[in-house]
Amino acid sequence: MKPHVANIALAILLIAISAWGYLSSETPSMTALIPGFFGIIFLALSGPFKKENKVVAHIIVVLTLLLVISLFMPLRGAIGRSDSMATARVGIMLAAGVFALVTYIRSFINARKERAT
Repeated sequence: MKPHVANIALAILLIAISAWGYLSSETPSMTALIPGFFGIIFLALSGPFKKENKVVAHIIVVLTLLLVISLFMPLRGAIGRSDSMATARVGIMLAAGVFALVTYIRSFINARKERAT
């Protein structure tokens, strides 16, 4: 998968799942929308990322890493509350973030190999 496609897929997934979590909660919290804000940022950066802007690519990788790290606490909380839907939502976002991160890193490695040859 191309990195910019993984970025757009992650962005859409983050926006949709965070909106779902916020709207389906009996006591909605603005913190449920934080992944959606990440998704909006990823969508805004998708154009330069597709054009292989290196600075934007590195910003996206750092933001994705921060997202993945920050999703561990909500996952832990959802598991502690035995809330299976919240666990599934956070787990899906976490898995998508890790997948995108791996895709980005692989593209960096391939670009470096191409430059070396």
